[in-house]
Amino acid sequence: MAAILTQHAPTPQLLLLTQASELTSLLLQGCHSIKHLKLIHARLIRIALSDDPYLLNSLLRSALASGHPAHARLIFASIPHPNVVLFNTMIRGLVSADLMPDTIRLYSDMRLTGLLPNKFTFPFVLKACARLLDLGMGRRIHTHVLKSGLELDVFVNTSLVCLYAKCGRLADGRFLFDEMPVRNVVSWTAIITGYMDNGRLEEALELFRKSLAMDLRPDSFTLVRVLTACSQLGDLRTGEWIHQYIEEKGMHKNVFVDTSLIDMYTKCGSMESARRVFDSMAEKDVVSWSAMIGGYSSNGLPQEALKLFFQMQSAHVRPDCYTMVGVLSACARLGALELGQQASHLMDMNEFLSNPVLGTALIDMYAKCGSVTKAWAIFEGMNERDLIVWNAMISGLAMTGHGKVSFGLFSQMVKLGFRPDGNTFIGILCSCTHTGLVEDGRRYFYSMTQVYDLTPRIEHYGCLIDLLGRAGMLGEARQLIKDMPMEANAVVWGALLGGCKIHRDAHLAEEVLKQLIKLEPHNSGNYVLLSNIYSASGRWDDAARLRRHMVVKGIQKVPGCTWVELNGIVHEFRVGDKSHPLSEKIYTKLDELGKQLKALGYMPTTEVVLFDIEEEEKEYSLGYHSEKLAIAFGLISLGPEDTIRVVKNLRVCNDCHVAIKLISKVTGREIIVRDNNRFHCFKEGFCSCNDYW
Repeated sequence: MAAILTQHAPTPQLLLLTQASELTSLLLQGCHSIKHLKLIHARLIRIALSDDPYLLNSLLRSALASGHPAHARLIFASIPHPNVVLFNTMIRGLVSADLMPDTIRLYSDMRLTGLLPNKFTFPFVLKACARLLDLGMGRRIHTHVLKSGLELDVFVNTSLVCLYAKCGRLADGRFLFDEMPVRNVVSWTAIITGYMDNGRLEEALELFRKSLAMDLRPDSFTLVRVLTACSQLGDLRTGEWIHQYIEEKGMHKNVFVDTSLIDMYTKCGSMESARRVFDSMAEKDVVSWSAMIGGYSSNGLPQEALKLFFQMQSAHVRPDCYTMVGVLSACARLGALELGQQASHLMDMNEFLSNPVLGTALIDMYAKCGSVTKAWAIFEGMNERDLIVWNAMISGLAMTGHGKVSFGLFSQMVKLGFRPDGNTFIGILCSCTHTGLVEDGRRYFYSMTQVYDLTPRIEHYGCLIDLLGRAGMLGEARQLIKDMPMEANAVVWGALLGGCKIHRDAHLAEEVLKQLIKLEPHNSGNYVLLSNIYSASGRWDDAARLRRHMVVKGIQKVPGCTWVELNGIVHEFRVGDKSHPLSEKIYTKLDELGKQLKALGYMPTTEVVLFDIEEEEKEYSLGYHSEKLAIAFGLISLGPEDTIRVVKNLRVCNDCHVAIKLISKVTGREIIVRDNNRFHCFKEGFCSCNDYW
């Protein structure tokens, strides 16, 4: 019996193998703490396996994968003679940990030991050079590749293509790509990405077409990249073609590809197509929800954005930064202050104050809802104010009529060492426009080139032309358009046309409209504005001719609508609208207000009515403009101390402007109206814009 037991007793070698197997199993399971890693390393030392290359490699990989690169470096430093495999593991791990300078140094140490890098070394060390934009080191490693005889390896060559493209040497990268005897999907993606990173998007898409012609099946990463190119170009046709290819190949089940399709369609303005992709997704992550919500917001569909946001909440998907930016943008567009505040409470306020993107969105929302005090409080509380945050506050002050304050903030920003950019000056010039400060506007405009070495963009010219036009300096504004270094766009001509309306220069308006029709022949606003001018001058035949032309061309006037928020719900009104549940009370309130206003001497400004109809009919149509309906709803629904905030998609007409001033006087209510032009803050019969609008 004793002999049998002796015969089957485990030998020291078998015990060693067993323990090694146990340690390997532990390492393969994944260790997530320094304590466990140290315990395993100690056991390796105790059983004299601390120099076993396989176990050491497993230990290093586990340390790096667990997010402990510093401990991995300590282990590596304790190895007397690391081999190529161990060096490669460390190089790969340091790249994954985004420690690029350390990666380059370790590669140099490897060369000093006399070890020769192999095909597993070069791709990662070249990636480090590309991330660091270290072209000099990259070229030296390229020579090492040639000396190693690995110039034909597809993965090494692909890494070289990435390096040269990232470092701005796209021609060199393309030469290497063209010389590659074998190209895989990663190679094609590398060169396509290189062209995209260098701003050559059309060529990137052409390379993608060539890859398909060679029967190469792209992976999801390639598809995401080319769809991004379509998004940046606004190339809907190519995007639709890629979508068709994706469906034909059955690749539309990938959440990343589907989200890129949504992004492409939203950037190209095709929200119906984006929604079809979104609705067909089996899995929707927060990124896809955010893409749709942001798409609705940026494409002028704020109500749809908010509806989808409510669905997202019902699906128990927690919003992220990008969701919140889209939601706040939608609230800003609708003037939904209460809803914007409720949405912002879904995230910790510290996230807004520490994240410039979120903080900017919240500042913008408060400003566009007319609550500049709250916008200022967020601005003051920001932990970090980058230029975008400063610009948001300057623009917020500008749009709410606080021009002088925005000038002071601009000066403070410059004193603190911030260099203003083009967007800063758009905000400052808008301040000048809204306050009628022509000389200040000229001074700021010319300081762009003379003081800050900035080349004015067409938007800046548009702001100055708008300022001059409003001030009645139509000749100077017209001359500025002639002197511009670029062709005037619809915004510039539209600014001049607005000045023509204010000062009733029908002759110049006709000239401007001819230019606008060439640029945007289906924009009804141009026709309506000129029709207003004709009507105000009593040229009813000309106005009727314009309306007939619109009918023949199928051009429809954009309907005016006004939004007002109550208890987090946005209510929409249109001219003469009787669809609201409280319509009867709303119209009763308007009739009551009409009598009070007439007692104060109010007479409807019937010249703004487009049609040659009887005065009594004109007065009736003016009385039920959408902004008046919204304000009446606010009066019967909100408390006596509550500010009434309404937003209109078009400009408030002269008659409504006068009427709302008087309504604020007879009711003692503060009324804030935002149209597509600016804010109008009415209180006790006065308007903050001083009628300069």
